[in-house]
Amino acid sequence: MCGARGARVVCGARPVRGPWAGMLRLRPWRILPTPTGTPFTFGYAALLLLTSLFAEHADPSFVSSLHQGSSTDVAHLADRPVFVLLASALWIAGGITSPYAIVFLLVLTALERRIGGLRTAGVFLLGHVLATLVTEVPVGLSVLAGHLPGSSLHRLDYGISFGVAASVGALAGLLTPWVRWTVLAGFGWMLVEDLVAFADPMTNWGHLLALVVGVATWPLIRRRGLRPAA
Repeated sequence: MCGARGARVVCGARPVRGPWAGMLRLRPWRILPTPTGTPFTFGYAALLLLTSLFAEHADPSFVSSLHQGSSTDVAHLADRPVFVLLASALWIAGGITSPYAIVFLLVLTALERRIGGLRTAGVFLLGHVLATLVTEVPVGLSVLAGHLPGSSLHRLDYGISFGVAASVGALAGLLTPWVRWTVLAGFGWMLVEDLVAFADPMTNWGHLLALVVGVATWPLIRRRGLRPAA
């Protein structure tokens, strides 16, 4: 398409039609966090990258002591709850190659672009804190009742998975119906399979609970979820 502009003839590109048009509108680079578009996710991801690299290359005994000190076990929650709830979310169980690390990047980026950094941080923290407390308090009560040994009070527990599961649940509420239920069914089925395997039932129950916490935030985040993505 050409048009005269003064003494020059300006030709514009033809609009892209067909299947390529949809692909161009997707803008795939937006699935990753950026300092300006998603500052919370970008900053948190950078911090997790640093702690993961440290855990990989530092002295293993020192890293183990840091993990123990950051653990949200019953003993630490009774002694210094705020510190361990925050410190435990500075580590990725399994490192940066963990599936939860990948889900963290994709889900929190998408969520922050829709509801903003403050609300995204709130969803993540709500899932992390509630799922931790609901899974650890019964352990403490069982020890007091004599159903579990005293060593259960020092069960190693750290990582970002509860917050990520809550973020998945929250993001699903902002998607179209068929995508929403596909995401919830797929992620929920994965969590149920982990629970059936019974490798770590307390943590696996925590993941399911965190997902439910994320779903429970739908009425709040949908008020902001329709704003244009930054």
